[in-house]
Amino acid sequence: MRLKLGLATAVALTLAPVAQADEGMWMPSQLPSIAAQLKAAGYQGNPADLADLTKPPLSAVVKVGGATGAFVSNEGLVLTNHHVAFGVIQYNSKPERDLIQNGYVAADRSQELPANPDFRLRVTTGFDKVTDKVLAGAKGKTGRAYFDAVDAASKALVSECERDVGYRCSVVNMFYGRDFYLVKQLELRDVRLVFAPPRAIGNYGDEVDNFVWPRHSGDFTILRAYVGPDGKPADYSKDNKPYTPPAHLQIASEGVSEGDYVMLAGYPGITYRHRMAAEFADQIQWRLPKSVEVMKQLQGVIEDSGKADKQAAIRYASQLQSLKNGIKRFSGELEGLKRSDAVSIRRKDETAMMAWLDKQPSAKTLKPQIASASKLLADANATRDRDLLFALMQSQTQLMRSAITLQRLGAERAKPDAVRETGFQQRDEDLIAGMLKQVQRRFDPAVEKRLLTALLTRYQQLPDAQRVPEFDAAFGRTPAELAKTLDGVYGATKLGDEAQRLHWLKASQAELAQSDDALLALAAKLQPALTRLDEQRKGREGDLLRLRPAYMEALIAYREQQGRAVYPDANSTLRVSYGKVTPLKARDAVSYAPLTSTEGIVEKNTGEEPFDAPKPLLDAIAKGDYDGYRDAKSGVMPVNFLSNLDTTGGNSGSPVMNAKGELVGLNFDSNWEAVSASWMFDPRYKRAIHVDMRYMRWLMDKVYPAPHLLKELGVPAK
Repeated sequence: MRLKLGLATAVALTLAPVAQADEGMWMPSQLPSIAAQLKAAGYQGNPADLADLTKPPLSAVVKVGGATGAFVSNEGLVLTNHHVAFGVIQYNSKPERDLIQNGYVAADRSQELPANPDFRLRVTTGFDKVTDKVLAGAKGKTGRAYFDAVDAASKALVSECERDVGYRCSVVNMFYGRDFYLVKQLELRDVRLVFAPPRAIGNYGDEVDNFVWPRHSGDFTILRAYVGPDGKPADYSKDNKPYTPPAHLQIASEGVSEGDYVMLAGYPGITYRHRMAAEFADQIQWRLPKSVEVMKQLQGVIEDSGKADKQAAIRYASQLQSLKNGIKRFSGELEGLKRSDAVSIRRKDETAMMAWLDKQPSAKTLKPQIASASKLLADANATRDRDLLFALMQSQTQLMRSAITLQRLGAERAKPDAVRETGFQQRDEDLIAGMLKQVQRRFDPAVEKRLLTALLTRYQQLPDAQRVPEFDAAFGRTPAELAKTLDGVYGATKLGDEAQRLHWLKASQAELAQSDDALLALAAKLQPALTRLDEQRKGREGDLLRLRPAYMEALIAYREQQGRAVYPDANSTLRVSYGKVTPLKARDAVSYAPLTSTEGIVEKNTGEEPFDAPKPLLDAIAKGDYDGYRDAKSGVMPVNFLSNLDTTGGNSGSPVMNAKGELVGLNFDSNWEAVSASWMFDPRYKRAIHVDMRYMRWLMDKVYPAPHLLKELGVPAK
């Protein structure tokens, strides 16, 4: 039920709120209403243009995989992070051609290497509010019926949107079910690797420096998007031609200095700043520490396996990097939330909000809904250990995930397409095929068995209340039974062969049921349980979609009357933040300047990972040929810089622009003191870390020469 807030608050909700300091991951549609703030901060463009996704600069910003990038030439060049494109680099690497270690420079377009088949680049072209259409059929419904009504309406909107061939559409919700938007994105399927620095530049410092300032990383990679001869999205083909983007960003001829205006556009993943106090407590007391504990175990499995097998090390390099990054981030988030006493602060704020709500006419309507939502969340915690393990069992495996996906797809194919499960409709089959094709270069049976053993041994130790009969029957109740099952299944399955996987991709449910493949048979035994658990999740999510808006209505109204921020939590949709190049006072007597230089690379260098700067880089630094790239104020060769831009995961690869909208940096990290910003924004500590474009240009000019690319980028070699 919508809350009638009164005229003053209703008007306030149509406007962008006042955020503290430079807080805010703003929807483009909100930006014209904060034009005065943008201008006061130093923006020289027209704020109204920022609301139009078909105009630059936002039309040049793209979603790359699960993160962000930007077009930087009119022939489809895309700039993103080394770590965002790491899967592409790993996919093209093998022991005799290790692009991870050595980097890659395509001498010409014929040498550009195709990305893994499931890699996608998406250009947002539409972002329309569709709340009334989505919720029209949900009125008066609860639980699973509410979920199904929202799901059906969303699928209908997506289906209509995707009649425009080559586009990928989705319905996303803002403020946890209060509003819904239809997002339309051109989906480019042929993406190729053009330039990647060596690991010891793109990932200089690795996990020692991850989320730490000062940084000295050249975390960038250049890709190119291609389309078919007819100009439409197409699968990889030698006959394809470079995509002509609607706009591309111009790299600035000059850099930025402390106090300069900067702005970032990208696709931040998920933030939780508007969650309930109980969810803050759960995150700190259980979810973060437990996730770190399990992920560290998986990290150990992969690292140990890779010591004796170079090929396995390469195949699991991308997965290992992702695990290490997640562990570091979650650890920092936990430390930051404890340091800021987030649970107490959030609980105090929520208590004050509820006391304020008691005095409002809407209290009788909203408070019961808020209480019901709280109970649903508490009930879900009863199986959180099992749910975490089952999620990791699918996300951290290749062959097991493939088998489960194939069985679910076969079951969904028996239904009309409109009612198939999201992710298993006809529109999803190309992505599933891409996932199945990339398995070959990211899988080793011995490693996968060890990963499953780690996860399922933990499952076997759970109390009976969290056990699932189908899993117990499939894997047994003891470590010996588990080992026997996994050895038998992985010793007999033929799914390790790509042709076999693609064969079963086209199979019907009946054909899959008759398969004698050991892993497909195992997945078939697990499928009823996974489907049942999914049905339970949908019922819970349906009620949360119905009930959470009550909490958000109260929270928005309460914070509005305080002048506090009410932008939506991030949800992988296009957002903009703005701020300045800003130093950091990390703690008492510890302050950091906002710019690092090549001098710091040498100071950190030990000759051993992760501080093993390549000889060509060290030679170039010793030579000191920085003319045209030096920082005008300090005279040094810049590497990274710091700003107070509001970012989170998914903002990796986001372009950082100056007051004119020119590209000056590439976002790649946050500082340790503010990793917890996904839950709580603190302007004292929140900083974002960026590759300085002057460093990228210098590397491509003097260290790993690519004059043809610099010319295309509009910044010819010096």
